[in-house]
Amino acid sequence: MADGIPGVVPVRDSKRPDGPALVFPAASWTAFVDALTTGRSL
Repeated sequence: MADGIPGVVPVRDSKRPDGPALVFPAASWTAFVDALTTGRSL
């Protein structure tokens, strides 16, 4: 995950740091992380 890009969250595979990134809207990423931490389904 990278910081500093307004409104989106780019995510890469840590085993392939030079590989492609998936880019998620920041609000969607926040909902995903919240669901993981609270154990609820999306």
